[in-house]
Amino acid sequence: MEKRVISTQIQEEDLKIETSLRPQRLEEYIGQEKAKKTLKIYIEAAKQRGESLDHVLFYGPPGLGKTTLAGIIANEMNVHMKITSGPAIGKPGEMAAILSGLQEGDILFVDEIHRLNRQVEEVLYPAMEDYVIDIMIGKGATARSIRLDLPHFTLVGATTRAGLLSAPLRDRFGVVDHLEFYNPEELKTIILHSAVKLEVEIDEEGAFELARRSRGTPRLANRLLKRVRDFAQVKYDGKINREVAVFALDLLEVDKFGLDQNDRNILLTMIEKFQGGPVGLDTLAASLGEDAGTIEDVYEPYLVKNGFVNRTPKGRVATDFAYQHFGIAK
Repeated sequence: MEKRVISTQIQEEDLKIETSLRPQRLEEYIGQEKAKKTLKIYIEAAKQRGESLDHVLFYGPPGLGKTTLAGIIANEMNVHMKITSGPAIGKPGEMAAILSGLQEGDILFVDEIHRLNRQVEEVLYPAMEDYVIDIMIGKGATARSIRLDLPHFTLVGATTRAGLLSAPLRDRFGVVDHLEFYNPEELKTIILHSAVKLEVEIDEEGAFELARRSRGTPRLANRLLKRVRDFAQVKYDGKINREVAVFALDLLEVDKFGLDQNDRNILLTMIEKFQGGPVGLDTLAASLGEDAGTIEDVYEPYLVKNGFVNRTPKGRVATDFAYQHFGIAK
C-alpha cells in the first residue's frame, strides 16, 4: 500500500516540527490524565528521596507521546536523557557501552524496546535490578567475568506491542502506563496550541474538524495542521476555518472518521470479497498484497477501536457500522 498522510508512524516531515511543538513539563502536556497523575506522584517522591525514578514502560499505538513523556521525565527530574532504540543495539557490548556512559540519575530511553535481541536484553537484567553489568574479558579457557558498577539510572522503555516483551524484562519495570487514543476535544486543544507556535491562524471549528479526522493521535493532528496550512495559504486567505479544513482533508482523502484510502480498501475488501467476514488475517493480507503484521499493527487498532472491524476466533468481521459508512446494504 502507498505511503499514507494518515500514518501515525513518524515521518521525516514530523521531525522538523515535533521537537519545537513538544511540551517540556507535565503541566504543559495535554491528555493522558491517568498517566500524568501517577507520574507526577512518582517523580515528586523520587525527588524528595533524592533517588532516581523507578524504571518506566510506556506502551500503546504510535504517535501518542511516549518519547515526549520520556523527555518530560528527564526535565522534571533535571537530568539528561540518552535516546536509542531496540533495533539500533545489535550486540551486548553496545548496550554495555551505553549503560556505562550514563551519569547518576540519567534517563535511558529505548524506543521499540520489544525489538531488543535476547542477548542484549540479558545485559539489562542486572543493570535494571542491581545497577551492575557483567563483562567478559578474554576468550576460551582464560575468559573471566568482571562486574562493573553503574550509576543509578532510569530506563524508560516504549513499545507499540507490549505482548512481545519477555516476562523477565516486563517484570523489571516498576511503572507501566498504557497510553490511550486522544478524544477530539483534547486534540483540538493540542492543535490550537501548535497553531500558535507555528504562527498559523485557525478558529475553533477548523481545529475541531482537524481533530476529529486525526485518528486520536497528536502526531497526526500536527501533521494535518501543517498540510492544511499550505492549502489555506494558497487557496484561501491563510486562515484555517471549517470550510478550509474540510476542503483540504477531502482532497487528501481523509474522511470524517479519519479513514484514508488504505483503510477503505481493507473494509471494502472484507465486505465485497468475503461478504463481510469472518476472514483470516493471512487471507486478508494476501488479498490486499500487504504484510499481515502491518495490517495487525498499523491499520487494525484504529478500525477495531472505532467499531469498523471485530476480531473473532474465526477471523476479522466488518461491522454494521462499516456497511453504513459506505452506504452498503448488509
